[in-house]
Formats: sequence, C-alpha cells, structure tokens
Amino acid sequence: MSSGSIEERFPALATSPPALAWLRMRADLGLAPRTLDAYARGLSEYLTFCTECAVEPVEAGRDHIARFVRHLTERPSQRPTPGDPVPSPARLANATVQQRLTAVRLFYEYLVEEGLRMVSPVGRGRRATVGRPGGGKRGLVPRQSRLPWIPDDQDWSAVLAAAAREPIRNRTMLAFAYDAGLRREELCSLRTDDIDPARRLLRVRAETTKSRRERVVPYSAPSGELLRAYLAHRGELSHARGPLFLSESRRNPAAPLTPWTWSKVVRRIALAAGVPRFATHTLRHLCLTDLARAGWEIHAIATFAGHRSPETTMLYIHLSGRDLAAKLASGMAHIHDRRVALLAAAGLMATP
Repeated sequence: MSSGSIEERFPALATSPPALAWLRMRADLGLAPRTLDAYARGLSEYLTFCTECAVEPVEAGRDHIARFVRHLTERPSQRPTPGDPVPSPARLANATVQQRLTAVRLFYEYLVEEGLRMVSPVGRGRRATVGRPGGGKRGLVPRQSRLPWIPDDQDWSAVLAAAAREPIRNRTMLAFAYDAGLRREELCSLRTDDIDPARRLLRVRAETTKSRRERVVPYSAPSGELLRAYLAHRGELSHARGPLFLSESRRNPAAPLTPWTWSKVVRRIALAAGVPRFATHTLRHLCLTDLARAGWEIHAIATFAGHRSPETTMLYIHLSGRDLAAKLASGMAHIHDRRVALLAAAGLMATP
C-alpha cells in the first residue's frame, strides 16, 4: 500500500470503527499489501453507499446488499481522466465487482464472529448452478472467466518504439518485467542484493509476492546490458545498497520507486504507443503466454510465475492456443491421411 494511514487514503472507513478494526487485524495477520488495499477500497465504497442510503452498515439487510450489487454492476468504472483521449469502460469489470463483494462478505463474517450481528446479509451463494457436480452454488453475481489481453506483434512493436524514448531506468524495468514475468509489486520491490549478474538470475523474495513463495528466475543478456547501464546511472543517485529502482523526482530523489509511479510510467508509454490497453500486468501476461507458445510444460511455467494453482497457469496455455493447435493439427492430419487412402483405393491417385 502507499504511504499514509488507511483512514487518510479512504476517509469513509473512519466512519466505521468495526471496519477499521477488521482491516487492521487483517494487516496484523500478514495480509498482502495489495490485497489489503483492495479490501479497503471495496469496503470504503460500500460504507459510502450505506451513508447515501442512510443505513448503518452493522444493521444493513439483504435488500441493501442487493442494491449495492446493482450499484456495482451499473455504475461507470471510473471518472474520465482529464487529457486522457481514451474513454474508460462503461461498467466495472466482473472481477472488480467480485473483489468488492468479497471484501463486504468477509467484513460481515467478522461482525458475526465478534457478536455484532446474528447472521451475515451476504451469502456465499444460495442458488444451484446448472451443470456443476453436486448442484454447486453461485454467488450474488455470476462469475465470468476471461482470458487476459496481450498485444499482437504490431502493438508490441509500437510499445517498444515508445519505450525506446524513455530513460534508462524505465527501459530496464520494462525489460525485467517481461523477461522475468514480474508483477508490479515484485518489480518495484527488487533490491540490489537480489541480483546475481554473474549467472543472470534474480531472486523474488517471498514477502513481495502475491503467493508468498520465493523464486529465482533468469533474465536475458540484453536485459543484463540494460541493467549494467542503469546501475552506472543509479550510482549518480545513491551508492547505498537497497532498493534497485529509485525515484528521480525532485520531491523524492533516490527514494524507492513506488508501484503507483511505475503504473503512471507504463500508462504514459501505452498512450504514446497508441495501445491504451497496455498496462503493467500485460508484460507478465505476455511473458507467460510466450513461454506456453514455446512449449514449456505447465509445472515449469507455474514455478517460473510463482503460481499456487495450476489452474492459473492454464490460462496462459489456453491463451497461447498451444494445446488446441496441436489437437487441430493432429486431427487434420488423421482426416487428411484417411481421405488420401480413400482416394488411392478409388484409383484416383494411381501413378500414370
């Protein structure tokens, strides 16, 4: 999370002591900063909604939850950014809606455990889902599963052309984000002692990862050349060991570069390239998809990416089209051989 207390970043939380107590408890239990930030954001929106509805969150009923669901599914995803030529999507993404509702559901489960409510107004799903073994349960909002977007060759070339005009730090970060398939927080959390230039390896520390799993991944020779040039430049800012990528702003010179600053850098590159869908996580998606296209096995990609579940890794196998292409090629070859055999049996392919 960024600097500043939760209350300062999300003022609506200050109106609900139980909400603050729950979030602080989750933080004390070691919840990942990014997840904590998402919970705080979702719960803040819900508390604001309750204020607009003139209802105390502790006393809200299922009807209020239903209205909040409607609010989430119908409201615009964000306000237009001044000077941004790309209009924002009309509605919140399904994954964002699910994330907001998860925060609210966990908050009410906490209230029940603390004896502040008898039952939670947010269920995990009560309606049977057709086609699922045992009947299954569906949540308040049907969950959609979409493959991540990755740039085509033309988009990628445009991004690289725009990135070539960036300072050495930004070019190095872009190369490492793709080369090692790093998440935004993992990239910005790299330290000078995480790098092994002799073997071209970098260590992604457990505390910086989403899965809390440490891993060691390689990077390419071109990325190594960029790193060498950046380290020479970094020496002009600071000779101290510590965070690898440093801020060069007048306000925070030599301070660790934050994930939010990196997001702004990538957004600037995306707009300059004319590829507005390009974002920080796109680099990771593209890397893992390319590994799947190159024939890497699922367990190898999962280890490289630090995935807990093979199901997550399968997204990139599907996105690469590798399995489907192999099956199509195999099937077409079988059909082709059969048809050739039939033609030969009919005498249509006899040698003249």
